[in-house]
Amino acid sequence: MKGFTTIAAVSIALLAPAGQALAQTKLKWAHVYETSEPYHKWSVWAAEEIKKRSNGKFDVQVFPASSLGKETDINQGLQLGTVDMIISGPSFAARSYPRLGIAYYPFIFRDGDHLLAYSKSPVFQEMVDGFRQKTGIQITAYTYYGARHTTSNREFKDCAGMKNLKIRVPDVPAYMATPKSCGANPTPIAFAEVYLALQNGTVEAQENPLTTIEAKKFYEVQKHIMLTGHIVDGLVTQIAPHVWSKLNDAEKKLFTDITREAAANATNDIKKRESELADEFRKKGLNIVNVDRKSFQDAVLKTVTVESMGFDRKDFDRIQAIK
Repeated sequence: MKGFTTIAAVSIALLAPAGQALAQTKLKWAHVYETSEPYHKWSVWAAEEIKKRSNGKFDVQVFPASSLGKETDINQGLQLGTVDMIISGPSFAARSYPRLGIAYYPFIFRDGDHLLAYSKSPVFQEMVDGFRQKTGIQITAYTYYGARHTTSNREFKDCAGMKNLKIRVPDVPAYMATPKSCGANPTPIAFAEVYLALQNGTVEAQENPLTTIEAKKFYEVQKHIMLTGHIVDGLVTQIAPHVWSKLNDAEKKLFTDITREAAANATNDIKKRESELADEFRKKGLNIVNVDRKSFQDAVLKTVTVESMGFDRKDFDRIQAIK
C-alpha cells in the first residue's frame, strides 16, 4: 500500500503542470472601435500573444464595435466584473479619477509625439498610480488616437464661424470646451449612433480624428473637414481590479509588455494613415479647410480655464514642459 501511495504521489506531481495549463482563465476585452481599425487588429494580436506567452493560461476574447456596450458601459463593466479589459479614452476613467481628464484640455498637447512623451512621464505615472489606488483598475498602455478635427455640412474657418453649430461630442466636459467657447451647441450622442444622427440631421457636425472619420464613414454624410486639431487624443488599455489583483508579478509584466507593444504598433498605424487621409478625402470630394487654430485656442484659454474644469495648474505646467 505504501508503494502505491508513493507511485500515486509521483504521478500527481508529474501531472500538475499539465493540469495547471488546463486551468484556463477566460477574459473579455471590450472596445467600441470597428474591426477595420488598428485598435482592434492589435488587440486581437495582443490577446493571441497573451495566450501564447502564458502557455494557454489566459484565453482573451476581444469584443469590438460596442458589442459589449457603449463606452460608458464598458468602463463601468470593469468595476462590475462584466468585462476584464478595455481600450477606452481616459476621459471616462477621469469620471472616477478627475486628474486624468487634463489630457483632454484643448490644445494641451502640441502633437502626437508630445502626448506619447506625456504617457511615459512621471506626471502620468502619478496619475496611473492614483487611479489604481482609488479604483483598483490598472492602466497598462497608451495608444495615440489622433488629432481631433471637425466635420460639418457648414464650412467655417475660425472660432466665430462655429456659432450656433449643432455638433455631436462625447458626453465629457472637456470635449464641449472648444465648441462652447466658440458659441456652438455641443450635443452628447453615443459613439455608435453618430453616423445616423448626422445622416438624419439630429446634428450637423461632429469631431474626431481623420482615421475615425474614415473608419466610421462620417465622410459619406459630411461635406467639409475643418482641421481644428483642438484635442490630441489617446486611448488607454485598462485591466479590471478582479483580474489585476490576482496576477503575480511575472503575469503583470506579461500583460503590460504585450499591451504596450500592441499600443506602439497601433500608434504607428494611426500616424501613417493620418498623414495620408487629407489627400484621400479631397479625392472623395470633401472640402479640407485649414482654420485659424489660434482663434480657437485663445477662446478656450479665455472662457474655459484649466482651473474652471477642476484641473491643477501644476499638472498643466508640467505637461507643457515635457519635450
